[in-house]
Amino acid sequence: MKWEISDRALGYQGFFRLDVFRSRHALFNGGWSPTLTRELFRRSDGVAVLPYDPVRDRVLLIEQFRMGAIESPQGPWLTEPGENREAVAHREAREEAGCTLDALHFICDYYSSPGGFGERVSIYLARANLDQAGGVHGLRAEGEDIRVEIIGAQTAFNKLAAHAIVSATPIIALQWLQLNHLYIRDLWT
Repeated sequence: MKWEISDRALGYQGFFRLDVFRSRHALFNGGWSPTLTRELFRRSDGVAVLPYDPVRDRVLLIEQFRMGAIESPQGPWLTEPGENREAVAHREAREEAGCTLDALHFICDYYSSPGGFGERVSIYLARANLDQAGGVHGLRAEGEDIRVEIIGAQTAFNKLAAHAIVSATPIIALQWLQLNHLYIRDLWT
């Protein structure tokens, strides 16, 4: 698809960034759209990992305060410049869950809402021994307070079915595991 940007301005710069664009794009039926003003919310790309213990068939889930979910009745990890996604997965698993990862299996990249957000999230499944995992973790300097929960894979799948998990990233990771459960257990055990 072809597009033209006629103007770009900074709308906001804080923990996140908001850019304001004036642009137009080619239409599928020919010609061009009128010039439109659109905002783009920017942040670093994210990495998410679902630690999985294939020997005991358990997963590690985390819970922490997230501003975007404060109005939900149910009440990510960012890449640093020059850091590869796999390194982020290993670093953040140690910081946020006290967990050491073994093998990583790439699941997918996705944009949560490409109409207005520029963040790409990379999701991995990680083989991990979860015997010592649990508790509360996170970096105090970053205001993190993260509870770690270890549950059986089937219990996690049941939480999905009951709509008890409402964040897209763990939904995608758990659905992938559910679809590939036998394959990944055979591969990693």
